[in-house]
Amino acid sequence: MSENSTEQKDRTKMDNQNKPTGFQSNNNDRKPSKFNFSWVYGVIAIILLGFMFMSPMGGGDPVEITWSRCMTDMIANHDISRLVVVNDRRVEIFIKPEKLGEARYADAHQSKKRTSLGLNPQYFFTIGDVGNFEKKLEDATRDYALNEQVPVSYETRENNLNTIFNWLIFPLLLIGVWIFIFRRMSGGAGGGQIFNIGKSRAKMFDKDTTEIKVDFKDVAGLDEAKVEIKEIVDFLKNPQKYTQLGGKIPKGALLVGPPGTGKTLLAKAVAGEAHVPFFSLSGSDFVEMFVGVGASRVRDLFKQAKEKAPCIIFIDEIDAIGRARGKNPNWGANDERENTLNQLLTEMDGFGTNSGVIILAATNRADILDRALMRAGRFDRQIHVELPDLNERTEIFKVHLRPLTKLASDVSAESLAKQTPGFSGADIANVCNEAALIAARHDKSKVEKQDFLDAIDRIVGGLEKKNKIISAEEKKTIAYHEAGHATVSWMLENANPLIKVTIVPRGQALGAAWYLPEERQLTTKEQLMEEMAALLGGRAAEELFFGRISTGALNDLERTTKHAYAMVCYYGMSPKVGNMSYYDSSGQSEYSFAKPYSEETARTIDVETRRIIDEAYAKSKEILTKYEEQHHQLANMLLEREVLFAEDLERILGPRPNGKTPYYEHQQTKADEQNSAEQTEEKSAASDNDKPKEEE
Repeated sequence: MSENSTEQKDRTKMDNQNKPTGFQSNNNDRKPSKFNFSWVYGVIAIILLGFMFMSPMGGGDPVEITWSRCMTDMIANHDISRLVVVNDRRVEIFIKPEKLGEARYADAHQSKKRTSLGLNPQYFFTIGDVGNFEKKLEDATRDYALNEQVPVSYETRENNLNTIFNWLIFPLLLIGVWIFIFRRMSGGAGGGQIFNIGKSRAKMFDKDTTEIKVDFKDVAGLDEAKVEIKEIVDFLKNPQKYTQLGGKIPKGALLVGPPGTGKTLLAKAVAGEAHVPFFSLSGSDFVEMFVGVGASRVRDLFKQAKEKAPCIIFIDEIDAIGRARGKNPNWGANDERENTLNQLLTEMDGFGTNSGVIILAATNRADILDRALMRAGRFDRQIHVELPDLNERTEIFKVHLRPLTKLASDVSAESLAKQTPGFSGADIANVCNEAALIAARHDKSKVEKQDFLDAIDRIVGGLEKKNKIISAEEKKTIAYHEAGHATVSWMLENANPLIKVTIVPRGQALGAAWYLPEERQLTTKEQLMEEMAALLGGRAAEELFFGRISTGALNDLERTTKHAYAMVCYYGMSPKVGNMSYYDSSGQSEYSFAKPYSEETARTIDVETRRIIDEAYAKSKEILTKYEEQHHQLANMLLEREVLFAEDLERILGPRPNGKTPYYEHQQTKADEQNSAEQTEEKSAASDNDKPKEEE
């Protein structure tokens, strides 16, 4: 069967090659073009509107005149053969045939039918009241001394088509609006789509699709996660390898991790590697304003998956429907979302069998997911996708540097990985893209290392705002504030090493300090205390050297307070509170209605938090007092150069207590040193030139 189909494809290909240009076979061209019913709808609408606006009286097109003309031109000259009052609102005038040829009736000569036969009225006028019209006609007959009164007849005319149309227009309009709304909601254009609102919106990719071009080679780092994901793919490719020993294929795997770490990318790689149908959708695709739609879509999704088994279902951002169910429906519970979740739980591990259907899901809020969803038998595996370490960042940089074809020789993935601790895979991709944009903005032919460093600064601190209006006094305060951070963090052994400090405004900050934190899994109490002391160095410098404080320490105080509160309430680092933790790692809001401690304990927590912050603040003031002269030098140099690096701090403050100088590659340092040397030479030359003048 396959050999015949292959031969048929080859023959079709040869026939297409032998055909002249413009006549090659195309599958899309073979499909008959669908007739566009929009034209039919438009014609019907125009016809109906025409009938609606047609004159209900019918009978030709008489000319409208006034009663005055009728009286002076027609009644006075005895030209009217008869008058017809239609529906007590309109009076039609029939002129005697022998009188139509006169010049005063030229406007009625346009109709040959009227002129020749006189069967239709030539003129008409409207009246408000029949009695008033009859009185005026009697007065005109008397005034013009007519021998006999003009004949008047009365008729009642009805337009049945217009009546039927008026009765049908409103129901037809309602039906049209209803069809339009349901077609829009179903996301399709076909006539049957109005009944597909309960159908699944999952997009299916099969083994022959070409839309997914991502495989495991494109997923850098995440070695442990890829091992488990590859095993799931192997389950589908070689199920006998595992079932022959009595094992069962896992029903689901949950990808958990911070945003941007590559959860969706792993799912794309699975779709590209697994040669089985792959259903992809988001958790929000189940959410709808109509009752029961979410559960219906879940049923339809699993029905399609069972028909295509073995296959994979991927639900991105599953927390949209998997959030923990409320204990009391009257307190903010969402019945429709919970019904959707209940249906999902039933489909994943109910009485029905889902052999060959594996569910992948991704979320960065695993703590708020329902416990029934997380149990074994539904999501048997939780695959943690964490932020990449140094080696993984190097691999990720190599992947994202590959599309940048014009790179300078000084660009190294290893060196860039060292400058981006805590960056996720999405952040690294953004760094590479920003670097290319910065290089293009400066009309460079290649992307250089400095472009990457500028891109990192851009992402971490925001865009530079050199034109921001800052007074000299404010600039001095900012310089002393940032120099306080630099001095304290440099002289503390366990604080994160500072690599760069600037007083150039970036984003919402008036100044910024860059640190290079060590990649560690545990943090000691001493490290937390010294990090808080470094955060409070700016506020301490303002109080010591200006005798006043400003609002510039808002972010520092916020972070310090959170650190101190976490030490007391979460990490058990307060001797008065003891080895207790009030952190709710389950995320089920078990403490939503009452604090898990008494008011006395709350008061103790407040006192201990304040004590820890005061100790860190006193440590900052102690260091700044001891190194006051060096702090002044740093502040003055910041005012002069606006940017200082680790080498500048080492030259003024000496080596760090732990002997480690932070490693930060940049080209700007050498340029700054050259500029400062040139400025020093210029100043010395200027002073030498001034001395003879003073002596003279």
